[in-house]
Amino acid sequence: MAVQWGWTRRTRGLGLSALAVCLLAVGCSDASEAETESESPATSGVDIYAFANGCYLLADADSGNGVGAADDAWAVGASDETPFRMQATALGSYLLYGPGGRMIAADGDDAVAATDEPGPLADWEVTAHDETLSFSNVETGKALALEGDELVQAEDEAGSWELDEASGCDDFPDIDPGTEGEPLTGDVDEPVRGFLDAHTHYSAFRFFGGKFHCGRPWSPYGVTVALKDCENHADGEVGAIAESMFSKGSFDDSHAQDGWPTFGGWPGPDSLTHEGTYWRWIERAWRGGLRVSVNHLVDNRALCELYPVVDVDECNDMASIRQQAVDMADLQDYIDAQSGGPGKGFFRLVTSPEEARKVIAEGKLAVVLGIEVSEVLDCGLSDGEPQCDAAQVDEGLDELHELGVRSVFPVHKFDNALGGTTYDPGVSGLIVNAGNQYVTGEWWAPEPCEPGAIPDNEVMSPQGTLTAFVDPLRDVFGDRIDPITQSNPPTYPPGPHCNPRGLTALGRRTIEGLADRGMIVETDHLSTAARSEALEILEARGYSGLITSHGWGDPEAQSRLVKLGGVVSPYASTLPGFVGSWRRAKAEAPEEFLFGIGFGTDTNGIGNQPRPRQDNENDPVEYPYTTFDGGTTMNQQVSGERTYDVNIDGVAHYGLFPDWIEDMRSLGGDEIVDDLAQGAEAYLQMWERAEAAAE
Repeated sequence: MAVQWGWTRRTRGLGLSALAVCLLAVGCSDASEAETESESPATSGVDIYAFANGCYLLADADSGNGVGAADDAWAVGASDETPFRMQATALGSYLLYGPGGRMIAADGDDAVAATDEPGPLADWEVTAHDETLSFSNVETGKALALEGDELVQAEDEAGSWELDEASGCDDFPDIDPGTEGEPLTGDVDEPVRGFLDAHTHYSAFRFFGGKFHCGRPWSPYGVTVALKDCENHADGEVGAIAESMFSKGSFDDSHAQDGWPTFGGWPGPDSLTHEGTYWRWIERAWRGGLRVSVNHLVDNRALCELYPVVDVDECNDMASIRQQAVDMADLQDYIDAQSGGPGKGFFRLVTSPEEARKVIAEGKLAVVLGIEVSEVLDCGLSDGEPQCDAAQVDEGLDELHELGVRSVFPVHKFDNALGGTTYDPGVSGLIVNAGNQYVTGEWWAPEPCEPGAIPDNEVMSPQGTLTAFVDPLRDVFGDRIDPITQSNPPTYPPGPHCNPRGLTALGRRTIEGLADRGMIVETDHLSTAARSEALEILEARGYSGLITSHGWGDPEAQSRLVKLGGVVSPYASTLPGFVGSWRRAKAEAPEEFLFGIGFGTDTNGIGNQPRPRQDNENDPVEYPYTTFDGGTTMNQQVSGERTYDVNIDGVAHYGLFPDWIEDMRSLGGDEIVDDLAQGAEAYLQMWERAEAAAE
């Protein structure tokens, strides 16, 4: 898979299998980084990570003279020494950010110049040598050196430098979470208090070929790069049409596209192709009470192959998932770098409930990896034939476990070799059905439900209805869709509809294999028949490791799930809808298990986020407010030039979910907030029961 510069630099020299063993263990990858990239701070006497965000003069260690601007170049001994903000780009790498945003950058073969464009040419990797430092350019690999008094790049002879504390530095642009106070710490032996987001997509910037989604949760070069306007979302471009299609159900060719700093176009509750989980917004959610977050690695081969603008060499769900697992380790390292070194950031990838409890007790966010793709384990269908076998299922589950994945959807949007999907209704279902035909060679084949059977969603017949969308779809996907529209689209019988596909033999093996490994089974997206069969397998084992992270499923299936000790996390929709789901889940909850409820945000997953509560004029959320645990004061969040208010904006970005929960008090009182604050503990107890059953 092709990658953008800067995002995977940390994996240089590591094979994926070796990386996977280590990168998702708390603190493991950080140690290898320090060992391979520079001398250990403990032995060199200089902590190269502690420079992050500090204000320093860069001085020649031999003469003691500081660096200053000399026209468009840099030199030592200049009349005005320049204070630099050390802006971390990764663990041990920095932009030297000077007044007015001017930075030291590589230029030409051996030259060094000033630039105001953050990027690899301005990115310097620091190595400690006893009490001095050397700087190596990330793009050129050459060292920062002196030729006379002028800064140059050198192949073989690194300069000897010091960083002396200074004042007067400009601040590097970023977003303030808008909070005061620190999340509470605790004891690993005490129950966790905090929220559970059981379904989100921090790594969705990779999906559909890497060009569909506008923005990223982080950039090594800051918010101005991560949340910049997207060129292919300009008026008339394919990104603009795709945004309108997915967000508004129309085929307009324009939308407001401005991100940083005005955020006049996005993010927003209905803006489905733009970034909603910038890392500072994740930080605000954590500071507001989030303690466990399940990040589902996500992709869709059909949309990747059909979308005309991609940045990958191959559209393959599992290849994308492998890259996204590395991306999440890179995000962890980036946040560590901003926080002063390995293990110091709030964002911690965990692979066991024990690790999660340790992280949360330290006052940090435990992030679990899940997977939500249609061809999981490369187990697709082609003209009715499975594209995997039993050995591939076993090996694939082992690989997922090694990558750190602990929560798995056996089926997503399309029927696959493991089982049938629950249909999407309406126009969205029509488009997904076309994708099913593209990937598997077959249209969905719904049947009238037998008397008393629980139906799947009712679907539109492609015959006739699809033709109304052919021209607009061709504007987005080009003539790639012609084989779909020319494949004799069927007409379906009247509903209600049932998907006749349940679990296959390979699907049953997958459910058993997940339980054998203590992994969590995601029951949403399974057809009604497949879900019931999966529950039968888990009931026979008395296995608690299952979850509905969209809150889907018929009442009977949800009742069976909670009786096993599974967790319900309804989709974060309207407040009345969510409160109703909470009440139903609580009424079904068995006494032998702790009741706590999570929520599934599906942020970045082409799913609407909560809009403002209707009729909230009389009882709005009042800022500032205090979090449920009393540890943090939450102010209105400001991003660039935009000030957000959940009463007006809804959950425009991920950092506003604490505000949304605060708004729940208007409908569910303190009781619902208390039950949400038990969500993380309920999840960890479920996970512990699953691991115990697998031993």
